[in-house]
Amino acid sequence: MTTEQRIYDIITPTLLERGFRVVRVQVQGGGRKTLQIMIERLDDINIIVDDCANVSRAVSVLLDLDDPIHEPYILEVSSPGLDRPLVQKDDFERFAGSLIKLELKMPYEGSRRFRGILLGIEGDVVKIELEAQKEVAEFAYSDIQKARLIPDYETPKSN
Repeated sequence: MTTEQRIYDIITPTLLERGFRVVRVQVQGGGRKTLQIMIERLDDINIIVDDCANVSRAVSVLLDLDDPIHEPYILEVSSPGLDRPLVQKDDFERFAGSLIKLELKMPYEGSRRFRGILLGIEGDVVKIELEAQKEVAEFAYSDIQKARLIPDYETPKSN
């Protein structure tokens, strides 16, 4: 189990109880490490600074008890932003219809990077309509290195 997965498992139950979903846990850096935790509210209201501060305090206590990182680190808690990463399988269903870009671990038909409309996920297969070719491409979820939404700045968001 990776350190990120261990941290995810430690903090997720408490954050769910407090109304937050963990989007991504990432440990970065060679010298002093940074632990980045992206969160969003379960009620889909935008994250505010107080949310990040509250989650940071709760996560600090949990990680002090379990100590999954055995060296000094900086804790950052943030919202995923408009160009939200797609990490979990259900992200690929939840954001179907959105414009995304994804990068594969290995090239597919000569390319690792693709852009298009996310059609969803069926089992372990992510489907996107490629922007340039207007054809549907299918990728195994396990072959995706990273994926994220491409913000649509032109369309006003309705509340």
